[in-house]
Amino acid sequence: MKFIYPAVFRPTEDKKYNAFFPDLVCCEASGDTLDDAIENANAAAYDWIYTELMEFEGKLPPVSDESDLELQEGDVVRNISVNIRFQDGWDE
Repeated sequence: MKFIYPAVFRPTEDKKYNAFFPDLVCCEASGDTLDDAIENANAAAYDWIYTELMEFEGKLPPVSDESDLELQEGDVVRNISVNIRFQDGWDE
C-alpha cells in the first residue's frame, strides 16, 4: 500500500534542515542537507505509519493539502511516499 503525506522542511540557523509532518503527530526528522532530511523523513514516516497500522488497525489521519499548511519563509514542502507491503507470513 502506498501512503503519501506532506512534510515541511525548515532550514535552521546552522544551514541544516528540520522536518515535520503536519498530519503525523510527533513524526519528525532532520539532516545536514535537504536531501539528507528528505531521506530521514521518509524513514521516520515509514516507521510512524507502520506502527500506527499495526497498533490501530489502519486508522490514519487525513492528508492535508499544501495550501492549508502554515508555512514560514524558507520552508520547503515535499510529499513523502511510503510503501508498506502486507503479506501473510512476511516479517520485516
